[in-house]
Amino acid sequence: MSGNVNDWNAHNIEEFRNNHGRIGGRFEGAPMLLISHKGARTGKLRVNPLMYLKDGNRYLIFCSKGGAPTNPDWYYNLKAHPEVQIEVGDETINVRAEEIKGTERDRLYAKQASLYPSFAEYQSKTKRIIPIMALSPRKTT
Repeated sequence: MSGNVNDWNAHNIEEFRNNHGRIGGRFEGAPMLLISHKGARTGKLRVNPLMYLKDGNRYLIFCSKGGAPTNPDWYYNLKAHPEVQIEVGDETINVRAEEIKGTERDRLYAKQASLYPSFAEYQSKTKRIIPIMALSPRKTT
């Protein structure tokens, strides 16, 4: 596997699906999900493996991009097309993405950083406030 992020994602997606939602390496034991979303400009289907924090019936994902100065592309995709699908373990769930802001965002980010200190490091590396997206199950009819 090369150092390309697409190769890294493809490897983790395959490992996730082959191991009932678990992957190894530096994310071994971390709560992971796969999010399937449409490109904001292209409409092309994309899949990303992401850590999450469960909050009631919501799955919270953190747009950290490792503390980079810009948000990850998938953040803009979710803003443009919030109706997405996630895989958690062996389950596929239709969800709607919504950004969490203000004091609720601050409280939840602090919780994630206390559980996984790398998230505190990510925030300290960037001037932007790292967004949090809540993924809430959609009602099926």
